[in-house]
Amino acid sequence: MSRERIVVGWREWLSLPELGIGTIRAKVDSGARSSALHVEDQEEFLRDGQPCVRFTIEPGDAARTRHRAEALISDRRIVTDSGGHRSERLFVRTLLRLPDGRSWSIEVNLAERRNMLFPMLLGRTALRGRCLVEPARSFLLGASPSQDAPP
Repeated sequence: MSRERIVVGWREWLSLPELGIGTIRAKVDSGARSSALHVEDQEEFLRDGQPCVRFTIEPGDAARTRHRAEALISDRRIVTDSGGHRSERLFVRTLLRLPDGRSWSIEVNLAERRNMLFPMLLGRTALRGRCLVEPARSFLLGASPSQDAPP
């Protein structure tokens, strides 16, 4: 039995509630294998013997707010960016929530890239089996998700 696919535009408002990010502007990028979160001030540390990372993100809202977050490191891998440059990046797992409340766990890599128009890229592994991309349209999922929505 197949489930109905979620149709998304080439850019959408999403939330990452486990990272405390109620609203983030994302570019849907089916050409990118992994999702990426553009962060600054990455700092690795141990919590109860587990490798973690803390970082700062500017979610792309009109107020240009900055947010500090922490997450458990799930992996570190070499990533090739769109310019062909290879670098090792940290990966974290977190919950992705759509404006209508649907959510699922995704893996994102953390990249420090200044002056990005979209602080998040939603790659094809996060979309696989769930979403179809309508590249000529934007914000098909509606308004930005509420920061007060329950997980």
